[in-house]
Amino acid sequence: MAKRGMLIVLSGPSGVGKGTVRKAIFDQGGNDFVYSVSMTTRSPRVGEENGVDYHFVTKTEFEEEIANGGMLEYAQYVDNYYGTPIKYINKTLDEGHDVFLEIEVQGAMQVREKMPTGVYIFLTPPDLKELKNRLVGRGTDSAEVIEKRIETAISEIKMMENYDYAVVNDEVELAVERIKDIIRAERLRVVRVMPEYNEMIGDLGK
Repeated sequence: MAKRGMLIVLSGPSGVGKGTVRKAIFDQGGNDFVYSVSMTTRSPRVGEENGVDYHFVTKTEFEEEIANGGMLEYAQYVDNYYGTPIKYINKTLDEGHDVFLEIEVQGAMQVREKMPTGVYIFLTPPDLKELKNRLVGRGTDSAEVIEKRIETAISEIKMMENYDYAVVNDEVELAVERIKDIIRAERLRVVRVMPEYNEMIGDLGK
């Protein structure tokens, strides 16, 4: 039986650059973990692909998944749903593959309740002024929506204490290396390695 994989959760406030950092990690290649594509009801941004960046669905389709118990987590954020289908996550972990999940803070807290042994990484902006500049620079939101996102970001930053690690996204390349260092170190934790050795000890006694 394959050793169950490790769940890696990257989260943080809107505009901090989660998607950019995640893309940079996977663009590097050589990763021995797979990316779980989240589901959302928001419209695709320029350059985003369905099934690659998100599974883009209607509000009705999303709510049907919720009703059927098909979501590991979900949240409604600025009038849109975001969430993670549970079936794919469990299947991939059971096959022994590590899964990398990039989600909003509300969703990450739901996942932590259900899968507390995962690795929870909070991506932070260098400061709130920089976060606002990034949101404005996107050019996708109105001033009113940006202010709403900033207010939400402040409350989300206060939730950082619920995570295992905090990584500052001052430069994407540096943030990527910090996250990969965390993942490498987590794989060496005794609590993750010991079950495999207990199994070997048991086999020797047969």
